[in-house]
Amino acid sequence: MQTTPFEVLTTLSTLRDYIRWGASQFTQAGVSFGHGTVTALDEAAALVLHTVYQPYNLSEAYLDTVLTMTERQAVIDIIDRRVNERIPAAYLTHEAIFAGLSFYVDSRVLVPRSPIAELIEQRFSPWVEEDQVGRILDLCTGSGCIAIACAYAFQEALVDAVDLSVDALAVAEINVEKHQLADAVTLYQSDLFNALPPVLYDVIVSNPPYVSHEEWEQLPQEFRAEPDMGFKGGLSGLELVIRILADANDYLAEQGILVVEVGSSAETLQNTFPDVPFYWLDFERGGDGVFLLTAEQVNYYHELFIAALL
Repeated sequence: MQTTPFEVLTTLSTLRDYIRWGASQFTQAGVSFGHGTVTALDEAAALVLHTVYQPYNLSEAYLDTVLTMTERQAVIDIIDRRVNERIPAAYLTHEAIFAGLSFYVDSRVLVPRSPIAELIEQRFSPWVEEDQVGRILDLCTGSGCIAIACAYAFQEALVDAVDLSVDALAVAEINVEKHQLADAVTLYQSDLFNALPPVLYDVIVSNPPYVSHEEWEQLPQEFRAEPDMGFKGGLSGLELVIRILADANDYLAEQGILVVEVGSSAETLQNTFPDVPFYWLDFERGGDGVFLLTAEQVNYYHELFIAALL
């Protein structure tokens, strides 16, 4: 059912009205989600609340608050942009929430959404002792969200964050400054480990590009608005993942762990290395395709990983 902007402006009045209307617009238009929200209602709530400068956890008691005409028009405009431009909502608001923290984002980086956030909040328990973690490495840092969340979780640790993209590092720098963590988080432009100093890390964590060529061709329009460099992992999706596996041995401390998200390429990875006991992590809030290996395992299978590069 098509309504005019004037009808929307004059007949809808409350936060609840506009959240419902936004959800209907998204459903009618066939908008795709997956950048922090999974339903039309959640996406509409996020956009409407952000537009009127309210927190995402606003008490339901305030949902019947009446919006001013100026607020209503601002909400209509941002809902229309989400439908017509088909870009992730976070690019419209320039904000994404990861591990309970707010991050600046724009089209230079992927929108933060990794289930690794849950693991960071748990301080990688039971895999490491919190007070024994002195150095952390985040490979393919993008917006810097994983590195910064780790710096909050391990306040005595030093965190190095790596990306090949100069544009991504510019966004990561904005977020490091936003969270006032310049003393804890160091950014490196590097092709994975190549430009890093020769130090050992207690935790190496990565959400690298892992989308296969075939899967990339089938992604919805919203995902194509993000930098393709953050997705494309070569023909199989594992090009960078295998490089990480092969080189991590030289950078992991003796009791260290390697945590890598491979998403939909998990089955391909397990089939590529059928003898490697990847530990596939479970997440209470959803998400999968994240494996963990201990430093001992990375070392034991090092030659196997090296051989896969040849």
